[in-house]
Amino acid sequence: MAEANGQFGLIGGAGYWMEMVKCQDACPVHTDACGYVNAIALGRDEDAYRIARATNPFASICGRVCGAPCEANCRRGSLDQPVSIRALKRFVTSQYGPESGDVSHYVAGCNREMLPPNRGDYEAVAIIGAGVAGMTVAHDLAILGYKVTVFEAHSTPGGMLTAGVPVFRLPRDLVMAEINAILSLGVELKCNQRLGRDFSIAELRAQGYKAVFLGVGLPKGRKLDLPGADLAGVYDGMDFLRAFNEGSPLPVGKRIIVIGGGNVAYDVARSAVRPLEALEKHETVADMERGESVAYDVARSAMRLSDDKEVHVVCLEKRSEMPADEIEVTEGAEEGLILHNSRGPRGIVGENGKVAGLRTVECTAVFDANGRFSPTFDEGNVEVIPADTIIFSIGQSSDLSFLQPEDGVESLRGLIKVDPQTYQTTAPDVFACGDIAHGPRLFIHAIRSAQIAARSMHDYLRGTHTQEVVQSSWEKASYTMREGWDQLRRAHPPVAAARERANSLQVIEDVFPADAAREQAARCLRCNVNTVFETTICVACTGCVDVCPENLIRLTGLDELCTTGEGREYVAGLLGVPPPELDKVATEELKALGGVLLKDESICIRCGLCAARCPSHAITMQRFNYRRQCVSLPGGNPRLKYAAESDMAAQSRG
Repeated sequence: MAEANGQFGLIGGAGYWMEMVKCQDACPVHTDACGYVNAIALGRDEDAYRIARATNPFASICGRVCGAPCEANCRRGSLDQPVSIRALKRFVTSQYGPESGDVSHYVAGCNREMLPPNRGDYEAVAIIGAGVAGMTVAHDLAILGYKVTVFEAHSTPGGMLTAGVPVFRLPRDLVMAEINAILSLGVELKCNQRLGRDFSIAELRAQGYKAVFLGVGLPKGRKLDLPGADLAGVYDGMDFLRAFNEGSPLPVGKRIIVIGGGNVAYDVARSAVRPLEALEKHETVADMERGESVAYDVARSAMRLSDDKEVHVVCLEKRSEMPADEIEVTEGAEEGLILHNSRGPRGIVGENGKVAGLRTVECTAVFDANGRFSPTFDEGNVEVIPADTIIFSIGQSSDLSFLQPEDGVESLRGLIKVDPQTYQTTAPDVFACGDIAHGPRLFIHAIRSAQIAARSMHDYLRGTHTQEVVQSSWEKASYTMREGWDQLRRAHPPVAAARERANSLQVIEDVFPADAAREQAARCLRCNVNTVFETTICVACTGCVDVCPENLIRLTGLDELCTTGEGREYVAGLLGVPPPELDKVATEELKALGGVLLKDESICIRCGLCAARCPSHAITMQRFNYRRQCVSLPGGNPRLKYAAESDMAAQSRG
């Protein structure tokens, strides 16, 4: 419990109580999941969208494909299973997001307190790459008052959203709707413009761009250096996904092996299992932009696969160790994927210059005793899996061929070298973040790093120093929990039948019906509500101990409390002595001095019974409110290198 000191001064400080709201604390952009989930439970869907959108320019997309660290950290998961946070976000974005056809809620929903308070002077800024990171930087800088131009190497924007995520998981019209909402802020988009081929960083500087952002991602897949890796029928997963999503699938056979155990590997495998006839009926982003229907030629039609196609997934990890989401593995199995756990590839078997199979050995352990990746194998346990197509999906790599010495941008281990706090590169006017600076991460991580990069670019151009601060307060909590909320079980949105989804490219997951959404939202434990304990009026009746349905409050003597390091510090503070002095105090004497009430916050269900039972009103239910905002500090950011420090950058600025 929190102990009150005065009206709102609480032990632990704001940081402790912010961490208590685990979903929001775990979200890289600090989306108030608790806020929008409870708004849905109360039927306030428009408010829920505003909260979900506030710090996330890609809220609609994250409602479908986010890695959802909020769910992984949801406190409800300590009781049974986490709240279906991502699916609930999709429930409100489908109503009020750009995909609804109305961008007004999107534009109005941006939390501008999380942007620097001063504005730009319409300086020209170049963004390289129209993926998540690049478009987030474009979003923020356009709102701040800059002239933003985005250069995209491909014919359509989206980056990994369109190249790496299968169309049956993320509809391309949704991607275009959210990107068009950003363009509506005044951002200019130039497609088919590849850095290093069509223009250079030096040329951008000469054209008057005052700052450049590199959001080029990791466009290349990785292959293992195995015997037979150069045989016909061997692909990397990124090439396969890009071609598949563009409606021009690579030729594959009837027995396909995907090497890898992550979500991308399952995206590849679940794409491979779908017949090419489905692609012929599906429109790509480019087709939608042209207003044309997909029409494949006769030669491509001849590539269609028969019903006896098999798709295998081979990975080092045990089933319990696989990095892929559980739902991906489960739905993949329903669609017919054949999983080979604890198998390591040793070579690709060939016949007549083509793939004939994959030689594998048993992987006895993936990690060493310290948890580091260090697989070990039983070379005597060999299995050859017949195949005519093998697709590697074991990671991604960069392509930095566009960098020239005069750019002043250095690389490090295949990534662009950046300041970890500002994302400024070794060239003062060039910034980078996302996968090209950090390696593969979740989309939501790219969004967060891009928000910081945009702020740093603004500070660089304005000579300012922007910093995030937290404003917090407490208020008496008045709320009611839905009847039986503690017994409600997690549910997933409706999903198409396995045979139906495996034979089409239609989105496999539907939106929660309203009643189901409200019920799932009611499972939230309201972690921003806390029991506040006022020691001065407690009568030590232990009624709270007796009434707690989770048995998480207990009365503990000071002697028992001293058995832990943190407890010793607390008791020593109560007695006003250094912790070592406690060794001189007898156990019986500590017992006689009194005890404390301990509460296990990790499983509290916020039922409020302890507060209702307390005869002296020493326990109250109070809501912890906090918000982040950006403030401008005097002087420039000491982490940023400014143009005056670099002759090259000074020349580029005229």
